[in-house]
Amino acid sequence: MFEMMYSVEHIEQQMTELGHEYFIAYTDNNPAGYISIEKKSDDIFIFQKIYVLPELQGKGLGRYLIEQGIAYIKDIHPSSFTMELYVNRQNPAIGFYEHLGMKKIATRNHDIGNGFYMNDYIMSMRVE
Repeated sequence: MFEMMYSVEHIEQQMTELGHEYFIAYTDNNPAGYISIEKKSDDIFIFQKIYVLPELQGKGLGRYLIEQGIAYIKDIHPSSFTMELYVNRQNPAIGFYEHLGMKKIATRNHDIGNGFYMNDYIMSMRVE
């Protein structure tokens, strides 16, 4: 699954054909985390990926990435919008996302091929 979803070719396709925007955070000139954002519809943006190196989790970098993603969307979309995030139902970061104001609105069992499924919560937050 990792090779399929995170190959250079797949990420390039997301950026060039699917309109995903990637942002990388650095600490001490080293990549430390990233976020990718996809515009789903006129006022819904999906935070497709939010990752922070395990040794840097809990230090504010995840919050920073999300805040920067929201700031980016506000720059390109000055009216209110909804941000969504698909998060594995076993992911311990769910509490972090809820702390930021996101709410679980649905579940999904998404077949990504090769026998792999994404068993996620769809989390959402309105940004004014």
